[in-house]
Amino acid sequence: MATILQSILNIIFIIEFFIGNLGNGFIALVNCVNSVKRRKIPSVDKILTALAISRFSAVWVLFLDWLVFLKFSLLSITRNTLRMIQIAWNISNHFSVWLTTSLSIFYFLKIAIFSNAIFLYLKWKIKRVVLMALLLSLVLLFLNMFLVIKHIDAWIDGYKVNTSNSLSPSFVEFPRLILLPSLMFTLIPFGVSLTAFLLLIISLWKHIRKMQFFTKGCKDIRIWAHITALQTVVVFLLFYMAFFLSLALEFWMFDIERRETLLLARVSITIFPSIHSCVFILGHSKLRQDLLSVLRWLRYWCKQVGTLDP
Repeated sequence: MATILQSILNIIFIIEFFIGNLGNGFIALVNCVNSVKRRKIPSVDKILTALAISRFSAVWVLFLDWLVFLKFSLLSITRNTLRMIQIAWNISNHFSVWLTTSLSIFYFLKIAIFSNAIFLYLKWKIKRVVLMALLLSLVLLFLNMFLVIKHIDAWIDGYKVNTSNSLSPSFVEFPRLILLPSLMFTLIPFGVSLTAFLLLIISLWKHIRKMQFFTKGCKDIRIWAHITALQTVVVFLLFYMAFFLSLALEFWMFDIERRETLLLARVSITIFPSIHSCVFILGHSKLRQDLLSVLRWLRYWCKQVGTLDP
């Protein structure tokens, strides 16, 4: 039964891997082509392109980690291999999460309506605010990597075999030490995005109340802008919540002997950088139109190839 479950989870993970590559690769390619055509790329498209590249990298790191997981036992992985996997994951996951958070900040400052002087200043300096958020997040990234490397070195130095660079089976609690910092640091961008979501709701509520005094039965473009931004942030928060719960599952239920539990956590974690990108394409009008154009072109190309066959 355990073998069947592992096979099913492996198949699901491979499907997620291909979906993540196609979705994120499509977003990055479309935005790069558009930037070459227009010779100028909007700020939101810059964030989307960087986000797609970071998620593309995160999916590949998860894939390589999955290959190592299938071929080796945790207790036989060397210090350098363990370091490389954890550092690559922390970097790709950090930028994936924080670029998505920056997108939430951008939508909030661009669309929300408040008369507060501080908010108006931040709205005026929106590009600088997003850039500063990303730069400040690097402090958390370096701190996270420092803690992870420290735990790896302390564990290996205390429990490694004298004649090799392999790991001793006497310390099976190690993964929780390196998972805990990542788990805690993911709460910060989630809190920022949740705050942006709540403030967008307040802004929409105030704007609707204001419009009731001036117009009745008239569609307001700002209301639709609020709703679109809220839909984007809500979807992100739902996927982010699933991502955080997956990390928590991996932390609390980690067991070297139960590989299916680790596979389940890995499959759940991959949903965020993989499936969310495809959902974002379907919810983004411009990307959705580009996707339909590509599908129409592929359909036409297949028909032309079919006519050439004898």
